[in-house]
Amino acid sequence: MAASNTSPADTNDHLVLSDDPEHPANHICTLCRNFYSQGWVGGTGGGTSIKRGPHIFIAPSGVQKELMQPHNIFVLEHANRSYLRKPLDLKPSACTPLFLAAFDRGAGCCIHTHSQWAVLVTLLVGQEARANRQDPKGKCFEIEKIEQIKGIPKGRTKQGMLSFFDKLVVPIIENTAHEEDLTQSLEEAMEKYPDAYAILVRRHGVYVWGDNVQKAKTQAESFDYLFRLAVEMKRLGLPWVA
Repeated sequence: MAASNTSPADTNDHLVLSDDPEHPANHICTLCRNFYSQGWVGGTGGGTSIKRGPHIFIAPSGVQKELMQPHNIFVLEHANRSYLRKPLDLKPSACTPLFLAAFDRGAGCCIHTHSQWAVLVTLLVGQEARANRQDPKGKCFEIEKIEQIKGIPKGRTKQGMLSFFDKLVVPIIENTAHEEDLTQSLEEAMEKYPDAYAILVRRHGVYVWGDNVQKAKTQAESFDYLFRLAVEMKRLGLPWVA
């Protein structure tokens, strides 16, 4: 009998097959369709990953987000970074090391979008820095006294949500030619801003994470609302920070 060319990582379909809509493999597909409908992801860009127990479920590279199916999902063992399920005809997401950076810091879900509002905000922050003869690198997006800020938690080690009177600070890192090359600068920003739940990538998009899927989703929505509002405020000549 001929030897099989498949490994356990190719055949562990039971890890992604479930009738439960809240199962990570199903939930990722639902979220990707939702984000596609909002214009956050186009083509095959962006990605989503969910941690459940010791396993990490990750949307693949190269699959249109609105067409994604559970059998497309990759599964990693968090502790040793080994693949438990790796579809033969697909490539792992280039976002994987960035998702892992969030999971290593306690996240339960990480979302990456190419929202136009996120991209525009990074350009506006850079434009303002240059107008003030400052280096755009290391600058953050800052906004205050907007109701939707209350949709963002105070921080990993802090209780409760930000208030209307708090200033929201979102770090911005510079883009690279390859997604995985963002990992070091993203991790450095996470360490410098340990209370942040999002990091913007200039001319690229945003990474948002939360303690679980529901929190990550609502935080991603809150951030995108604030980015869009900030772009409109700038167009009208209104300041982000009083």
